[in-house]
Amino acid sequence: MILQIMAARAMASRGRLADAGGLRGTGRRSGSVTERNFATISGRSWGFFLGGLAEPFLYLFSVGYGLGARIGFVPLSDGHLVTYAAFVAPAMLAASAMNATFAAIATRFFGLHRFVRLYDTVIATPVRPIEIALGEIAWSVLCGAVYSTSFVTLMVLMDLTTWPRALLALPASLLIGAAFGGAGVIIATFMRGWPDFSLVYLAQFVLFLLSGTFVPPQHYPVVIQWLMYASPLYQSINLLRAITLGTGNPANWLVSLAYLAVFGVVGIAIAARRVNRMLYV
Repeated sequence: MILQIMAARAMASRGRLADAGGLRGTGRRSGSVTERNFATISGRSWGFFLGGLAEPFLYLFSVGYGLGARIGFVPLSDGHLVTYAAFVAPAMLAASAMNATFAAIATRFFGLHRFVRLYDTVIATPVRPIEIALGEIAWSVLCGAVYSTSFVTLMVLMDLTTWPRALLALPASLLIGAAFGGAGVIIATFMRGWPDFSLVYLAQFVLFLLSGTFVPPQHYPVVIQWLMYASPLYQSINLLRAITLGTGNPANWLVSLAYLAVFGVVGIAIAARRVNRMLYV
């Protein structure tokens, strides 16, 4: 609690020094929210962080290599054949980027608002609701960057992609994290209690299974395929698969990039309105 109060006071001090308006002032005030999160990291937080870091590695080894030893090669939509591990790896990278922001930021935001009441203190400073949302999303994206960096490094070491492609995959994974961040904040503003998050985890798991993660979309019924194409996680996986494997039509990359950019911008805009209503009503 003492750390929370000290961090809030530091945030207030930084906020008063920030510009009253403009992108520069917004960036500085959002940065103070992110800095507060870094200042309050505890040993328990590192435990959760390392747990999230291990999950995609376990999936890659158990499913990508364990099940992949029996499956062999997988045909992509453009006819290329790749090993099952190479097929699954970019999906794990996309899912990791999603998990680092979507459910993680939802639970964090809900806890800090409902039980710690941190944001009630923050709005007494020049920090605005949209800057709270941006600061929390930026923090989650930074955590996701650590996940993504470690995972793409493993992909290169295991010959599942190359260094140039891995370097392109990193900013793409950050875009994915930012795109899901707004949705996570929106979800948090609708939660009435911790039991409600069971529905969030269920929806996230269904999204994880039905986004072409483990099976190519063409193996599903047509109706399911169209639902998959509309999924933000599918578009994320499609983008990272094209980058890390060097396959696919470049036009598809642009479609996925545009989809994620629009999804993120709209999500952040709605999140800002929801946070404003949550804190001022």
